[in-house]
Amino acid sequence: MPMLGNGRRAASGGDERKARAGTLEKALRESVDGEVRFDAGSRGAYSTDGSNYRQVPIGVVVPRTVEAGAEAVAVCARFDAPVLNRGGGTSLGGQCTNAAVVIDWTKYCDRLVSVDTDRRTCVVEPGIVLDELNRRLAAHQLKFGPKPSTHSHCSLGGMIGNNSCGASAQAYGKTVDNVRRLEVLTYDGTRCWVGRTADDEFAAVIAAGGRRAEIYQGLRDIADRYLGDIRRGFPAIPRRVSGYNLESLLPENGFDLARTLVGSEGTLVTVVRAELDLVPVPPYESLLVLGYDDICAAADDVPRLLDNSRPTQLEALDDRMAQLMREENAYLDSLEQFPSGNSWLLLQFSGDTQESVDEQGRTLLRAIGRGEDDGTVTFSDNLRREQKMLRAREAGLGLTARPPDGRETWGGWEDSAVPPERLGDYLRDLKRLFERFGYGLSSLYGHFGQGCVHTRIPFELTSAEGVAAFRDFLVRAADLVTSYGGSLSGEHGDGQARGELLPRMFGDRLVTAFGEVKDLFDPDNRMNPGKVVAPHPVDEDLRLGPHWRPRTHQPHFGYPDDQGSFTHAAMRCVGIGNCRTHTGGVMCPSYQATGEEEHSTRGRARLLFEMLEGHADSTISDGWRSTEVRDALDLCLACKGCKSDCPVGVDMATYKAEFLSHHYAGRLRPAAHYSMGWLPVWARLSRISPRLVNAVLNAPGIARLGKALAGVATERNAPTWHKALGADRPFVIDFRTDPAVPPIPPHAGLDQIEAAATAIVKGDSDREAMVKQGLKAKVQEFLPGRRQRED
Repeated sequence: MPMLGNGRRAASGGDERKARAGTLEKALRESVDGEVRFDAGSRGAYSTDGSNYRQVPIGVVVPRTVEAGAEAVAVCARFDAPVLNRGGGTSLGGQCTNAAVVIDWTKYCDRLVSVDTDRRTCVVEPGIVLDELNRRLAAHQLKFGPKPSTHSHCSLGGMIGNNSCGASAQAYGKTVDNVRRLEVLTYDGTRCWVGRTADDEFAAVIAAGGRRAEIYQGLRDIADRYLGDIRRGFPAIPRRVSGYNLESLLPENGFDLARTLVGSEGTLVTVVRAELDLVPVPPYESLLVLGYDDICAAADDVPRLLDNSRPTQLEALDDRMAQLMREENAYLDSLEQFPSGNSWLLLQFSGDTQESVDEQGRTLLRAIGRGEDDGTVTFSDNLRREQKMLRAREAGLGLTARPPDGRETWGGWEDSAVPPERLGDYLRDLKRLFERFGYGLSSLYGHFGQGCVHTRIPFELTSAEGVAAFRDFLVRAADLVTSYGGSLSGEHGDGQARGELLPRMFGDRLVTAFGEVKDLFDPDNRMNPGKVVAPHPVDEDLRLGPHWRPRTHQPHFGYPDDQGSFTHAAMRCVGIGNCRTHTGGVMCPSYQATGEEEHSTRGRARLLFEMLEGHADSTISDGWRSTEVRDALDLCLACKGCKSDCPVGVDMATYKAEFLSHHYAGRLRPAAHYSMGWLPVWARLSRISPRLVNAVLNAPGIARLGKALAGVATERNAPTWHKALGADRPFVIDFRTDPAVPPIPPHAGLDQIEAAATAIVKGDSDREAMVKQGLKAKVQEFLPGRRQRED
């Protein structure tokens, strides 16, 4: 049977592939309880992640239950269609883009199934977001330890697939260190819970026979045959994320299949549920920031700091990042809290009392010969001040992605890791490699306490010469980090960005072992093919690439931050995904309401990129007339929330105005565009007789007909023009709120509370519940224990 998508066998012709995709779509709709989308807009929105890579999916499935997700895999198996399980879609190695059926678990499969406070474990579905999980666990004073910078929107399924870490891994380890069991599903339908396997359990599995026994026995054989290679070939460092976790199969590690599968990037199984280990929420924390002359000197000091303390975080940022903060006028309130220096280390301490926590920092200062009053030292146990300083470090990717000098930076070598005691020398050699290739403006920051280095590099990815240099750099960088006993990836995984380079780190025998594990679980290469094992080359499937030829557009707006180019503006999004958060900030209201990728700022940016038609397989082929782009922009409120909240300053309100002006050029617009767009005109006309206008607008029958003709929801109140026009200050015409969201934010003053309450009482049908909930939220801020963190 000819296959769909990319893989080891030759693909069928275009017409046949479309026909088979249509048949697959029909079968999925008939069998799967969920949303099945094979339209151009959905495929375009899921065509890339946070990496340099792009592959258009066959279609997208959004299952309503984990059972529906399992059924989707079964249907794909009947059609020999590859499968890509996807969480938050923020992967930086290309793991979340493939010519496959994408299963997005995040919209519905987000249950916290159970919590066992005695064992400190919980069971979750793969789509639950980390911050939401920890919010639900807060009542038990427990949390999941690893915390990537994308914690507000990354899913646990994605964290398991990627073996995510974050700054807190200094204290709690990687995701693999915090997974107890996994419920997994193979492409051919075998489903079971896996974890540590005692000898008697192993014997029982083998005795039962079947596909599960075949997998267990095959893994035991691989572990036995490659025993010496595994023990010698895996770097003994805190941040080894590259490759499959074959060391978890060793006898001393309990033949742990769950931990073997963590970090396999969806290439082996589908994770249906997970049992996680939890840690207590530390009641008190403090932060110590140390200044240094340069980032290499800061790295040199890491071993001494670790010899004299046990921080829960040890982070770093350099002078280049500080320079970008000043140039971009961003995070200046964070930067002004830092001590003098050109690079900084941030050490966080935690404990059961504030006194014991503070003493950890002061003991370290005495050991290294510094004091709290030194100009190169900032020490704080003030929660807000700590959070403000840590935000500067978390902002790294967004700050460095689109610098004001116009040299766009990219991932590809953004998370290498070495032994912490060799970090300073590694950075010096890495900087020399940057200079050799003309990449000298790259910032260096990251999780220095575990030897993990983040950077974004100004690769030139639109010409053959630039792509060749990109490839050459990656090969040399791989050899460099390997010479230090390090890992290609210390956090973000391999995917396509580093998959081809794995032999340089592990050697041919261990890479052969990886292939045997892949063949055992997925013999037909249908699970996220082309990643980790038999990977596509690092310079193929690029989002840009030497063959990228976008259409040129004459914009109405100037786009001064994007070289006057709408094309550059459409490329501004780098896939961080902050617009997919459900709490905090103002971005993105339409995503918060729908949970849809297409209705996030990132999803819309992806469709605008596809509209540029820079690739032969671009999903949007009708440019400004695209109904897919129009529909994705329809729910955009043009609130400018993304302009302020997006780390790279995506301005979707401006892009929407640009698109609609071209889309409707020479054509009638929807009625609401005239009724609402010309509101200032109607307001001036109503001055003739505002009371008469108001009476007509609110007359039974006439009002409903008028709203229908104007394209306005019939539930909406008509403007009270005579009051509005006679007011000497802003006048509330209509005020409606979500009953689930308290209307009074924590920073509100009493005058703001009074104004909000007055507006609600006048305009909200659920006014009583809203006021009660808002006051309750405000009172809770002053209750004992609210000083403690809820991570």
